[in-house]
Amino acid sequence: MNLDPSGLDRSYLQTYIQRDIGDMLTRVDSLQFADFVRAVACRVGQLLNVHDIAMDVNVTDDTARRWLSIMERSGVVFFLRPYYNNLLKRMVKTPKLYFFDTGVVAYLTRYMTSDILMNGAINGAVLENYVVAEIMKSYANNGLECVAHYYRDHDGREIDLIIERDGRLHPIEIKKTASPPSELTRAFRALDSASVPRGMGAVVCTKQELSAIDRSTAVVPVWTI
Repeated sequence: MNLDPSGLDRSYLQTYIQRDIGDMLTRVDSLQFADFVRAVACRVGQLLNVHDIAMDVNVTDDTARRWLSIMERSGVVFFLRPYYNNLLKRMVKTPKLYFFDTGVVAYLTRYMTSDILMNGAINGAVLENYVVAEIMKSYANNGLECVAHYYRDHDGREIDLIIERDGRLHPIEIKKTASPPSELTRAFRALDSASVPRGMGAVVCTKQELSAIDRSTAVVPVWTI
């Protein structure tokens, strides 16, 4: 796993604004937009809260939505929608936010060393962003569509990532631990009430070798992602 942002060009934001989205933005303060991108990066792996982001940089909610849409269309961010069907009730229906490039997240949040990445305040969110983004990109690089969601309900049950493939739901939990307890997979049972059957699940973590929690849940080292 390599999240070291030291090789990133310090002029990344200016380059991004001028080259990648300059034709999508008119009469925009580049410094304010740079602050907006940084505010978005600080919220990876979280439920999207447009109002909070807008408040951080003193723009309207409509402006924040428009700028987020531009970032999505230009391939900088993507959103993970919640898994939902009629058999699962009390669902949280807000999308979660991710960057395709986790190194950019590290750069924007000033997590400039591997030690800070491993131990800083948002290390879990950065790890989750990395795993989700790399899985999405691996599917795309192989010409496949990744049908991916997350799960969260009002009873506090949460699954970081669900991949729907071959008629089954494959739940994935992402944790910065080398010794994942079996309790981490308890939320997987929520999918047993879905109309699509549950398949093999996994816990992606910092354990060094591939193993398993039980017959239906693998333990996957993050370096294999």
